[in-house]
Amino acid sequence: MHATTVFGHIPHRLALAGGWIDQPFVSRLNPRPPGSMVVVSLEPDQWFMERSGIASGTRKVAMDLWSNGIPNLPPAALVRELYRAENAGKAEPSGSQDMIGLLYPGVSRLDYDFECDGGVFPAHIESNRDPGVLRWLQQSLYLVPINQRPEGYNPLGVKNLDPAGIARLGESGRLCFTAIVRRDLATLGAAMNLCMECWETLLPATVAHATIAIDLKAILAHFQARYPGAMYSGCGGGYLIVASDEPVRGALQVKVRE
Repeated sequence: MHATTVFGHIPHRLALAGGWIDQPFVSRLNPRPPGSMVVVSLEPDQWFMERSGIASGTRKVAMDLWSNGIPNLPPAALVRELYRAENAGKAEPSGSQDMIGLLYPGVSRLDYDFECDGGVFPAHIESNRDPGVLRWLQQSLYLVPINQRPEGYNPLGVKNLDPAGIARLGESGRLCFTAIVRRDLATLGAAMNLCMECWETLLPATVAHATIAIDLKAILAHFQARYPGAMYSGCGGGYLIVASDEPVRGALQVKVRE
């Protein structure tokens, strides 16, 4: 039995450094646009926790929309179709990085500028599908299961949207992509750590909230002290993504879609 028979035919999406810059309420305050973030398309060969920042909600919409598989059309057009299908009537729409990460193979840097499409879609997408780069990346990332976002959780209760911090958030994505292309583990880890620092400052509920019973900040600090870098797969926890050149106990690894 093929894995897609069990897990479905739509890829998963992993978000690395720069997340939240895809939201217009963030990018409109960026004093040095564009700001970047990184997404990685994953083969649908295993199960991931729901509500864990792996774009499972967007993936479900895609599976309903394209029951026979992803159509053979330009991915940019499919991204917009999927964005409309998921966000129709939503007061707080999902960012387009969810759709792009599912539909663009390999690893991609998404450059968001509020002056382009109101910040809803990236001004530019830079993708890398080099097999050597993708193998290095999947060998360097370890996902430690932490928790699913609890019911009632909202990461947007407190917004400290300092423009300087937003500029650093966008720079963390650019740094992350450059590190991956160069296969530079230390810089990849530094970019992930910088992203988490920005999240904690700009949107503190991403790492601490009354509905979350575990100490996400303490767990993050533990891994960051022992490995080149670590960050959460999404706001409120999910998986802790660890950058490492050695196995991480209790972690799983992923296969990047070429």
